[in-house]
Amino acid sequence: MDFTRDKNIIDKLKQSLTPERFEHSIGVAEEAVFLAEKYGADIEKARIAGLLHDCAKCLPKEKLLDIIVKNRDIWAIDECELLNYKTFHAPAGVLVAEKEYGISDKEILSAIRWHTLGKKDMTLLEKIIYLADKIEKRTRPAEYRKQIEGFLEMDNGLDRAILESYKLTIKSLVDRNLVICYPTIDIYNSLLKEFY
Repeated sequence: MDFTRDKNIIDKLKQSLTPERFEHSIGVAEEAVFLAEKYGADIEKARIAGLLHDCAKCLPKEKLLDIIVKNRDIWAIDECELLNYKTFHAPAGVLVAEKEYGISDKEILSAIRWHTLGKKDMTLLEKIIYLADKIEKRTRPAEYRKQIEGFLEMDNGLDRAILESYKLTIKSLVDRNLVICYPTIDIYNSLLKEFY
């Protein structure tokens, strides 16, 4: 994929992310474009949201928490989101995307906001970025991706693949004795009702 037109974004991301995180961001952008083409979403928005979804990932957790606390009312932060610093970068990423990268498009910002935990009734772009983050080919394990990608070929494939991703995430959290946010369970149950 040619990212020539995104040179400013690419240059900033290279400076602010680790090499592996940068590679992952490129992978998410590629996967997001593929999914956008497959499901009829805005390709440009998918590419930009994919590139920037982790733009705040490498900031110190104290800085991320500070950004979240100062903007908590705007982003509807659930208490359980504050239990795991690994999810702090999603809501903080909205501010970084706005201030550091000049993004004002609400759909792109919302896709960045919800790419880690997701939410009920996600928009098409939010779903695409959520799933692209989980199954991009550059850094995600092939065995994990294969468990999800087959669902994309079914009727309602995007939602089915997202449901499978939630199943695998919940299993992983249980196996590692980690807290499962209530919204994760609600989203899982909501998707499950659609298909079973």
